[in-house]
Amino acid sequence: MKILSIDTSSSTASVSILEDENILIELNNCDEKTHSQKLMPMIDEAFKKAHLTLNDINLIACGLGPGSFTGVRIGIATAKAFIDSKHIPAVGVSSLECLAHNIQKEGYICSLIDAKHDNVYAGFFNISYKDGSLQTIKSNYAFLDLKDNNGNLTANSLVTFIKNSFSDADSTSNTYKTSNISIDENNNLTNCPIYFVGDAANLYEDLLKNLNINGCKNIIASKEIAVCSSITIAKVGYTKYKNGDFGDSTILSPLYLRKSQAELALDINK
Repeated sequence: MKILSIDTSSSTASVSILEDENILIELNNCDEKTHSQKLMPMIDEAFKKAHLTLNDINLIACGLGPGSFTGVRIGIATAKAFIDSKHIPAVGVSSLECLAHNIQKEGYICSLIDAKHDNVYAGFFNISYKDGSLQTIKSNYAFLDLKDNNGNLTANSLVTFIKNSFSDADSTSNTYKTSNISIDENNNLTNCPIYFVGDAANLYEDLLKNLNINGCKNIIASKEIAVCSSITIAKVGYTKYKNGDFGDSTILSPLYLRKSQAELALDINK
């Protein structure tokens, strides 16, 4: 299966073509202001370098955000045009889920994207191997303010979000037989790291590394995998496709998690 993958949710526009999970070509443009001008030429260049055309594509995977409001719309609109013109199956992958799969490990993963002004987009994922592939078993999303009422930086909202994302079913299931997870007398998970990944995980590393969340050890992923890539979106999308989680262009919808600046300004002026 040949997969065209597009992501324009961040400052980097990324286009990839894969055959199943084998990378044929990847192109990136790091100027967020030119995504609308550069995306189509990037896709054309990718096709030429891979010696393919849109007629060869069997699946289109697209990043859904959260991230740049304009960027997300550019990528989804482009993907929808291709999907509708050739009736190609589509699959959407959130930026937060993409980051979680960059870790390439099973377990609990918290993706954090900087939303400016000490706000973050957060995603909490339960990821496990199934049928030979890493798959998202459970996910939860939120837009979080990392400031208290006095304007001081705090992780309270994040801790609450993560604790609420845990469930008894997760803690006691056999999902992680290979991870040797157990529960102590205080209902704390042991031998269970939480991986934090994303640009906000690196930005707020000092805030995160000493958190005590259900007895888990906190591990901050490196900056090298803190960017959502179209390659990871393609691989996650391929797994979703094999699980039957795909559709036509209507399946692609932006994941914003918060109102845009224009909407916020409108609310203030009401």
